[in-house]
Formats: sequence, C-alpha cells, structure tokens
Amino acid sequence: MQFIENLRLDFIQNKEQWENKTIEDYLEAISRYTEDINGYYKNTNQDIDLKEIDWKVFSDILKGSSMYE
Repeated sequence: MQFIENLRLDFIQNKEQWENKTIEDYLEAISRYTEDINGYYKNTNQDIDLKEIDWKVFSDILKGSSMYE
C-alpha cells in the first residue's frame, strides 16, 4: 500500500519528528492509540463507528509483517 511506503519514507526523512523511534516504542504506541482512537475521532468531529471496522486485516498485516521478508 502506498500509505505504508509513505509512512516509512516519512520516518526516514523526518525521524527527529517521530516520538517513537524504535519498533518496541512504535508497537506500544499502536497498542495505546487503538484504545484511545475513539477519543481522537470525537475530538476531530469524525463520525466513525468503530464497531463496523474489521480489525482482522490490520492485525493480519501487523502479524504478517513480523516475519515477512
């Protein structure tokens, strides 16, 4: 996906702006952020129903990427 490639390039080009510079810190932030994302949507006036989101694909991507070459 182009989004992931853009994210990777942003990290390379703007590493000093990233709060989480290690994979351990980044994965921990993902864990915490998924618990708080509803608050983000509410604060930015986005009507997103998280019950309708299929998180399986996202979890498959994260898991698969841990062993994909």
